[in-house]
Amino acid sequence: MALFAALNYFKSPILLLGVVLLSISSLIAQEEEDLGTEVVNIVKPYTPTISDAFKIKETPTLNDSITTAKKKVQYNIFSVPVASTFTPAKGKAATVEKTEPIKLYDSYATLGFGNYTTALAELFSNFQISRTDNAGFFFRHNSSQGDIDGVILENKYYDTQLDGNYTSRQKDLSFEVTGGFEHQIFHWYGTNEFVNAFNAEEIAGIDPKQSYFSAYVGGDLAVNESIFEGIRGELRFSGDRFSSSEINFNAQPIFLFPLSDFNLKISGTLDYLNGKFDRDYLNNSEINYGYLNTEISPSLVLVNKDLTLSLGVAGVLGLDTENSSSKFYIYPRINVSYRLVDEILIAYGGADGGLRQNTYHNFRSENPFVSPTLMVIPTNEMFDVFGGIKGKLSNSLGYNLRASYKIEENKALYQINPFKGRLPNLEGYEYGNSFMVAYDDVNTLNIFGELKVEVSNTFSLGVNANLNSYSVDSAVGDAWNLPEITATVFSNFDITEKVYGGVSLFYVGERNDFFSSLQGGILIDPFEQTVTLDSYLDANVHLGYKVNERLSIFAKGSNLLGDNYQKWLNFPVQGIQGLLGATYKFDW
Repeated sequence: MALFAALNYFKSPILLLGVVLLSISSLIAQEEEDLGTEVVNIVKPYTPTISDAFKIKETPTLNDSITTAKKKVQYNIFSVPVASTFTPAKGKAATVEKTEPIKLYDSYATLGFGNYTTALAELFSNFQISRTDNAGFFFRHNSSQGDIDGVILENKYYDTQLDGNYTSRQKDLSFEVTGGFEHQIFHWYGTNEFVNAFNAEEIAGIDPKQSYFSAYVGGDLAVNESIFEGIRGELRFSGDRFSSSEINFNAQPIFLFPLSDFNLKISGTLDYLNGKFDRDYLNNSEINYGYLNTEISPSLVLVNKDLTLSLGVAGVLGLDTENSSSKFYIYPRINVSYRLVDEILIAYGGADGGLRQNTYHNFRSENPFVSPTLMVIPTNEMFDVFGGIKGKLSNSLGYNLRASYKIEENKALYQINPFKGRLPNLEGYEYGNSFMVAYDDVNTLNIFGELKVEVSNTFSLGVNANLNSYSVDSAVGDAWNLPEITATVFSNFDITEKVYGGVSLFYVGERNDFFSSLQGGILIDPFEQTVTLDSYLDANVHLGYKVNERLSIFAKGSNLLGDNYQKWLNFPVQGIQGLLGATYKFDW
C-alpha cells in the first residue's frame, strides 16, 4: 500500500527513479563511514579595482632558455587577372588665367615745359643688333631763362648732353664701349652789396656768362673663368669759354687668384691728369698742373655663409709731373661684414683710404660757379675708419646705422672769391661772384642713419640723415660750405593703376663762407668777414597719369615752399617751380 502511495505521489517515472537511487546511495554511505560535522564559512568573491593595478616601468628582459623567437611570417600575393572593361578618362590640366605680359619698348621720348621758361627734353633708344650685341643712345636737355627775383645779372642756364654705348655679351667675355658729349651754360649772377650799388651802366658792362663743354670715351671688359677679371677705363677732355683745358685718363684692371680658403684679389689704378688755366685770380701767371698716380691694392677675400672679409692694403705712387716731384703712400683696405641674426642684424666695419685725384671737371660739376682760375691738387685721404649695423626688421622695413672718422690732407673746400672793386676790364667772375677752391686739413666725424619702408609694390618710404662734426687744422680756416646736418625724406606711391607719384624733402643745415675785398691785390681788413648761410628745406612732388601703355603725362613741382634760399653765398635759387610734360614709348 505504501508503494502504491509513493507511485501515486511521484507520478513521473523519472522523478521516482531519482528518489530511489538517492535513497540507496545514502544507505550505502552510512554503512561505510561516519563523516562527522564540518563548519563552512562563505567569503565574498574577489573583485579587482583600478587602484590595485601598477605600471610596468620598463620592458623586462627574458632570460628563459626555452623562450623561442617569433617565427618570421612571409606573405605571398597570388595575383589573379580580372577582366575589366573600365577605361579611365584622360587627365586635363586646370585652366590658368594668363596675365598679359608687360610690353617693353626700346625707346621713349619726353617733353616738358614750366614756369621760368623751363624746357625739358629727353630721348632714349636701344637697338638690338644681334642676340648678343646691343647699341643705344641717350639725349637730354634742360634749360631755364632764370628770372630769379632780386637778381640784377643774367641768370639763365642751359645743360645738354648726349651719351652712347655699344654692348656685346659673348660666351667667354663681355665688353661695353661708351662715349658722349656735354655742353653747359651758367652765369655768375651772385652779386654782393658792392656790385648791387653799381649804376646801370656798370651793371650792363658785366658779362657773367660761363660755357663748359666736355667729351669722353670709355668702356669696360669682363672675362669669364680667368684670373684676369676685367678692366675699366675712361678718357675725358674738358674745357670752357676762357680757354681752360683738361685731359684725364683713368684705367682700373682687376685680377683674381682662387686659393684653398681665400681668394687673392689684386686691383690697380692708373690715373693721369693734365690741365691749364690762362691765369690765376690775381692775374699774376698761368696755372699748369699735371699728376700721374699709380696704385696697386692686393687683398685676401673670404666669403662664407655669415662672414664676408677683405683684408688688404694699397700702395700709391703719386707723381707731380709739373714740379718733377713724387711721394709714396700706404693706405688700409679692410672691409668686414658678419651676419649676426640672419638678415635682421648685420654688423660691418673697416678702414679705407686713398689718394683722390681732384679735377676741374669734378669741381664745376659740383659747383658750376667756380672761377676758371683754380689750383688743382690731389687730396690725401689718410684713412676712413667706419662701422655700423644694418638689416631688415621685416620684409618691408630695412635700416642702416653707420659711424665714421676720416682724416684728410688738402681737402678741397669752396670759398667765395674776393671782390676786386671798380677796376676796368674785369672778367665776369671777378666781382666777388665766383668761387675758388681752398685746401685745408680736415678731420670729419660722421654719423649716418637710414630707414626704408616698402609697404607694398605701390608704396615706399625712406628717410636718411647725416650728422657731421669738422675739425680744421688751419687757425683761420673753417669747413667752408660744408653743412653739419643734412636729411632727406622720399616716397613713391601708386594711387591707382594709372595714377602714380612721389614726394621728396631735402634739408641742409647752416654753412659758413668767407667774404673779402681786394684793393690793388691786397685784402682790405674791414671787408673780411665770415658769413653764415641759413639752413633750407626744399620740397618737391611729382604726379603722373598713364593714358595707355605708350603715353603718360606728368606734372612736377620743385621748391614748393617758395623759399629763395641760397645754396651758395649770394646765389639765390628760383622760387616755386612747376613743370608739365608727357612721355611716349615706342619702337623704331
